[in-house]
Amino acid sequence: MRSPRKAVLLVIVASVLLVAALLRSWTPRTYTTVDVRQRPGTEAEKLLEERLQDSDQRYAGIPFRLKESVASLLARNGCVCESEGSSMNLPFTQLLFPRVSAHPLHTAFKASELGEVKRRRAQEYHSFQMRSQTPADVLIVAEANSPLQYPTQGVEVRPLKTILIPGTQIQSPLICVNLTGTLGTFNLAAEVEGVKVRGEGEMHMTLSSSLLPHLNRQLQFVTYTNTLFHPSTADTVQFETDGHQAAFTIKVRHGATPKLYNPGPKGEYNISALVTIATKTFLRYDKLQNLIDSVRRYYPDVTIVIADDSEHPQPVTGPHIEHYIMPFGKGWFAGRNLAVSQVTTKYVLWVDDDFIFTASTRLEKLVDVLESTTLDLVGGAVREATGYTATYRQTISIEAGEEEGDCLHMRRGFHHVVQGFPNCVITDGVINFFLARTDKVQQVGFDPRLARVAHLEFFIDGLGSLHVGSCDDVIVSHATKIKLPWHQSESDKTYAKYRYPPASSDATHTKNGLLYFKNRFQCLTHN
Repeated sequence: MRSPRKAVLLVIVASVLLVAALLRSWTPRTYTTVDVRQRPGTEAEKLLEERLQDSDQRYAGIPFRLKESVASLLARNGCVCESEGSSMNLPFTQLLFPRVSAHPLHTAFKASELGEVKRRRAQEYHSFQMRSQTPADVLIVAEANSPLQYPTQGVEVRPLKTILIPGTQIQSPLICVNLTGTLGTFNLAAEVEGVKVRGEGEMHMTLSSSLLPHLNRQLQFVTYTNTLFHPSTADTVQFETDGHQAAFTIKVRHGATPKLYNPGPKGEYNISALVTIATKTFLRYDKLQNLIDSVRRYYPDVTIVIADDSEHPQPVTGPHIEHYIMPFGKGWFAGRNLAVSQVTTKYVLWVDDDFIFTASTRLEKLVDVLESTTLDLVGGAVREATGYTATYRQTISIEAGEEEGDCLHMRRGFHHVVQGFPNCVITDGVINFFLARTDKVQQVGFDPRLARVAHLEFFIDGLGSLHVGSCDDVIVSHATKIKLPWHQSESDKTYAKYRYPPASSDATHTKNGLLYFKNRFQCLTHN
């Protein structure tokens, strides 16, 4: 009899656990609480003092009582990866109470190389910060020309997280202030004696006191918690007292996730570890092979990625070559997208399939420019078979229009010389030979609707996000385009038909249509 009873008991326990699991999965989630983990009071108090160290010290002597439940929500200067264990080992335990595991990532490297890897990572991260941060991210507090002092920029909170609002003060006998937001709530990380507070945990908070120093001390402990999830927006906070009103914004956004590339051991630039060469080919396998041979003469180990939309693809093989076949006639920008999508190095060098490397094609110079500046892309120069060398530098500007759209203006030239690199300038568009940060090129992308005739459209799409330069002392040669009609093969004739469509063709209409609709331009001017 014991055995059947035991089986029935196990079935009942399993059923209860299963029902609990289903109820748990069906319970609607709420997002009013940002971080429910509690921290020891001493740690929270230390964290709060760190946040207050730059505040006005005139009020430092005024005592306060810590509110642990709010102060513990503030972000810390260091994160900790902690796993969560479970003391129960019952059926469905993992379903009911899923455990959090923690995996240290530094174990991917040998102990002997970890120190050097950390040094390189820190160097790359510093470079990333220099490129991604601007003066608009710096905290600025408007001193009290009116009775109100408040931050004018630089206040930022992660989605659904909590911060202390810095810099708010009142400089008059007025004894009441109000804070009003729309995307989050206000609370107090600590309470100051003699200050009355209404609206804790709400979108509108009022603070009042007959003691102005105590009121200002209390303002140092006001927190803001984002409660409406939107990963890229801002809350406009109204800060007011009797007869005076101000507004400031709190940016709500995730921090920029760095995408770092390991540059390898310190020393001269390891081009094969830093650069991948990408190209798009169509029918011209003889020219493509000449390009590969010239690259191997100077950079035998650099990976070459080839996108190919020929009708009858021919094999292109060899060490460090990746050959990707596309549907026939898929197009120029589609091929660029495919080739760049396969690049895993920090930089990608774009070349046409009829370019030829020479002793003047010094990729180290272009790498040095990108490593030493905040530029995202730097072009070189192309030497034609006639001896003429071109950089094709273009400045691009957009003049705001009205209902008909904006005006796009392109002019030959550049903006200014790059300090430390006298042969390099800042511009907006360059020739079809350029080295760029891979992640930035992937971010802008190439519109695949531009099939055969396109180039500057990439730089137009990247205006505002690509910082572009051009150096005229890094030169690649261009194979001759001159071929007498009786020397042209069928492949040459087919290529010319696709590459040089008439001005009235669909390709031209597509390009103009995209500029008009996608980019909202009403006209294009250029020289």
